Amino acid sequence: MGHLHHINNERRNKHFTYKERLRIEVMHKEKLGTLEISKAIGCSQRSVQRELKRGKVTQLDSGTWIYYETYSADLSQNRYEQENQSKGPALKIGHDIKLCEYIEKQIIDNKQSPDAVIGRIKATGMVFETTLSTKTLYRYIDQGIFGQLGNQHLIYGKRKRSTGKATARPSYKNIRGRGIEERSEEINERSEIGHWEMDCVVGGKGTSRSVLLTLTERQTRMERIIKLSQKTQEAVVTALDVIERQMGRKRFAQTFKSITVDNGCEFLNYAGIERSIQSKKKTRTIVYYAHPYSSWERGTNENMNRMIRRFIPKGADISKFGKQEIKRIQEWLNTYPRKILNYRTPAEVYNLVA
Repeated sequence: MGHLHHINNERRNKHFTYKERLRIEVMHKEKLGTLEISKAIGCSQRSVQRELKRGKVTQLDSGTWIYYETYSADLSQNRYEQENQSKGPALKIGHDIKLCEYIEKQIIDNKQSPDAVIGRIKATGMVFETTLSTKTLYRYIDQGIFGQLGNQHLIYGKRKRSTGKATARPSYKNIRGRGIEERSEEINERSEIGHWEMDCVVGGKGTSRSVLLTLTERQTRMERIIKLSQKTQEAVVTALDVIERQMGRKRFAQTFKSITVDNGCEFLNYAGIERSIQSKKKTRTIVYYAHPYSSWERGTNENMNRMIRRFIPKGADISKFGKQEIKRIQEWLNTYPRKILNYRTPAEVYNLVA
């Protein structure tokens, strides 16, 4: 008891090291209680409780889309270091009210990422008293420096991308369709505008049969979203027929030079997708099929669908979303600054090259 009392007295005047915080994070994730953690670290239970409070962070589970609270050693270490600095960048940004308000508006109201906000500031030449990097902005959000902005306004987690190489064998379901290996280099290298990727965003189980048909232009990331009453071959072909009637066959063919899809049953009618509703002798586009279980071959469209989930989460009933709301989501995607486009928006780039 005397030895433990001595350790606890020492801890009162000693802060946790970063290594100790990492140990606390691991044990906390293993569901160990504060008493067990305190014994392992060699400190009082109260010290562990205070430390867990210091490093508490709200995160979003990318699989279930449910917020949960956990402990972050990095966050706690950053907060500790910040508390021990009498001056620094955080103090400067605290006085730059315009920058704080701008960042909060773009992330909270306009749902932009920290990188998109910082990149757009630099790309457009906007001037504030304080200059921030993306990494610093993420750190400030973790540290709770902003009055309204917190981690709950960000999406956490990165999807794992398969590094395996797909077989050149086409799907048995679509033996008559063109495989993705038949695409030209212009399409693969994104050197030409007019080549799209297409997929469906589905609703939750037990909801209506409504889905979203999404088309993403590979070079500019321009997006088009169409609501379908059901996920069928007929519904997909009909939606494209409507677009062709609106645009005319020639303009449709110039806009949608090719469309890459997966082997979902709703896309297997390649003849219906390719043929023109206005000319029996001509086609309106060319369809290419990705390999089975190879979603990275349509990575641009997959990423856009993930962004759509910010507005229509998994499990939602898509029939509840009206045309105006879907149009608003489409406009948000097309006016969102992208790092890969030098922080220009898809609409800006598309209108420039189309």
